[in-house]
Amino acid sequence: RLFGLLLLSVAAWYLGYFVALYAPQNAISIEALQEIGKKPVLKAPAPKRQKCDHWSPCPPGNFAYRILSGGGKERRAKICFEDEQAAGQMYFSDIVFISIPGLNVMCVPQITSCVLGSTDHSSEMINFIRSAPEGSLILMATHDDGSTRLKDDAKKLVEELGSKEIMNIKFRSSWVFIAAKGFKLPDNIEKEKINHSDQTKNRYKGWPAETQIEGCIPRNLI
Repeated sequence: RLFGLLLLSVAAWYLGYFVALYAPQNAISIEALQEIGKKPVLKAPAPKRQKCDHWSPCPPGNFAYRILSGGGKERRAKICFEDEQAAGQMYFSDIVFISIPGLNVMCVPQITSCVLGSTDHSSEMINFIRSAPEGSLILMATHDDGSTRLKDDAKKLVEELGSKEIMNIKFRSSWVFIAAKGFKLPDNIEKEKINHSDQTKNRYKGWPAETQIEGCIPRNLI
């Protein structure tokens, strides 16, 4: 039995020697041997960008929207509707108006700066909302402060559009809102959010964190 084991050992040694001597250098490698028996790794495809940077696309027959309030001194309010963007330091003369068959869209990015050089922001805001035709969407977001110069009659008008938080807005509150004039928005979509300044919790010095809403609006509401 011992002789048989020695014979097998010598044969295995010679076999390994000849394989190492005559096999191509790149034919066998430790990495190749390690890969034997492993399951192939399937890589997930890169996610496709959706309208207004939604994680998932809106169903067919829906509009995509996203409203982001300003934050701190540098981060401006941003409003997106069907990938049409309104962002930055915006005034009444720069309001985005998107014409869509059966639906008009108007955006009021800053409720305290509707007119460049004006001191009566509330009056301009009231006129803008009242002049918006029936069947309009009105999208609003604050940056810096949306309370100091906003008078009660303007707040009341926004409240009539469906806002639950406009009367609660405080100094530098981050606030976003989407409203419909002349028709009703679905109950299950995000319409409004507010984030108040709190010196113990603020993300920025003197400012709370941004707040945002997004969702999908059926095209056949009107």
